[in-house]
Amino acid sequence: MTVHNLYIFDRNGNCLFYNEWNRKKQAGISKDEEFKLMYGMLFSIRSFVSKMSPLDMKEGFLSFQTSKYRLHYYETPSGLKFVLNTDLSVSNARDTLQHIYSNLYVEHIVKNPVCVLGHGLDSELFSSRLDAFIRALPYYSPRAA
Repeated sequence: MTVHNLYIFDRNGNCLFYNEWNRKKQAGISKDEEFKLMYGMLFSIRSFVSKMSPLDMKEGFLSFQTSKYRLHYYETPSGLKFVLNTDLSVSNARDTLQHIYSNLYVEHIVKNPVCVLGHGLDSELFSSRLDAFIRALPYYSPRAA
């Protein structure tokens, strides 16, 4: 079991934060291109799910999986998008993403007068607390994948 990486996007598709933990394979493109591809894929999947779902999608798109990893998705009311990639053994990381938003992002970014919202997250405190939180998760393993 492991966590591969985390993206935080603003409502306009700008990647505010990115971190890797156990990512074994790189995309072979620049990080900016990777961020654009990830956001574009999320935009398309959300649109597809909302149009094709036979039921009312109150929570919308939550996750999807490939044969190698699972992508977990959480969108805040303000339009921030949190994306966590894990291995397939992690079935639901919604509570984890909500915790990252409400207990780490809000506490260390939103309530920090030095941090400018809508720009890259340059808070060392946020980064270190997030890293400690991810490493403490029951499904985090540095040797996995």
